[in-house]
Parts: sequence; C-alpha cells; structure tokens
Amino acid sequence: MAYLVVLFQILTDLFRDKDVSGWIKAVWVLFLILLPLLTSLVYLIARGQGMAERHLAAMQSAQAQTDAYIREVSAGTASPADEIARAKGLLDSGAITQEEFAALKAKALS
Repeated sequence: MAYLVVLFQILTDLFRDKDVSGWIKAVWVLFLILLPLLTSLVYLIARGQGMAERHLAAMQSAQAQTDAYIREVSAGTASPADEIARAKGLLDSGAITQEEFAALKAKALS
C-alpha cells in the first residue's frame, strides 16, 4: 500500500514538473512500469528535493486561490446596514416607492 502511495506521488510530481519534456516523462513512466522499485528509489534520490519544492509550490498556489476566492465572495456580500443605506438612496432619488423600500429593508434585516 505504501508503495502505491509513493508511486502516485512520483507520477503526480513527474507530470507537475514543467521543466521536464514529454519524452523524459515517458521514459520515467516506462521505467516505473518495467523496474518499479528500482526506478522509484532512483527518482526519490535524484529528484526528491525538487519533488518537495514542487509540492510546496502547489500547496501555496492552492492556498492563494482559496484565499482569493474567499475575499471575492466575502466582498460581494454587503452588510444589512449597507443594503438599507443603498435602498434609502434609491428612495430619496425617487427610484423606488416607500413600500419597495420597506420590503428591501425587511429583506436586509431578515
């Protein structure tokens, strides 16, 4: 079971690496199929440091995307006071009626 986890980590890292050409990736995969244990050990020894760096970069990128998404979503939601103030501005400009203002205010407070 542990070997399969290592194998999937190696394959993930191999295809995540943009510096390696497609032919080199194909050779690594071929050797992983033909001599799996030896090739896995060689890969971990030869490319282990880069593997850790690429994994860290992927995690940081995912965290940055998550943070950006949260900021985007939270910025889109206005507080009830902001919604009431916006509705009051519409009422003052004559764009909505008093009844519509009351409905918007009730919706913002609910």
